[in-house]
Amino acid sequence: MSREKLLTKISREVTTMDERVAKALETDRTIDITTTGRTSGSARRKEIWFHNLDGRLYITGTPGPRDWYANMIANPGFTFHLKGSVQADIPATARPITDAAERRPAFELIHAKLDGERDIDDWMARSPLVEVELDADNAQVS
Repeated sequence: MSREKLLTKISREVTTMDERVAKALETDRTIDITTTGRTSGSARRKEIWFHNLDGRLYITGTPGPRDWYANMIANPGFTFHLKGSVQADIPATARPITDAAERRPAFELIHAKLDGERDIDDWMARSPLVEVELDADNAQVS
């Protein structure tokens, strides 16, 4: 997706976004997330990959249970930390994707972007998947 299309798509959801953040969302992959522990209530920071699929942001992981996902189920608000081409802390909300009809196309696009072979049926059955909604108006960019 072109940078202009990405900015236009994101502009529908937020009123302003730093251009460096928009570019990082288009090109970067590795981020940190800070979730709130589902039982402890403590902040939990973790490095993870995100995927930009035509302007929609997703976080997933290999098949199996994940603490970060359980935390997002209990407390959907989290912080999306860009740390590659730009440093930014962005408030975000996770929307778990549980419907197979919505999961499959996302996993197909993610797997097409990644190297190597993966068992998509295993990912469909056992991998966490969330769509990320950013509150870019309140991003702290350094």
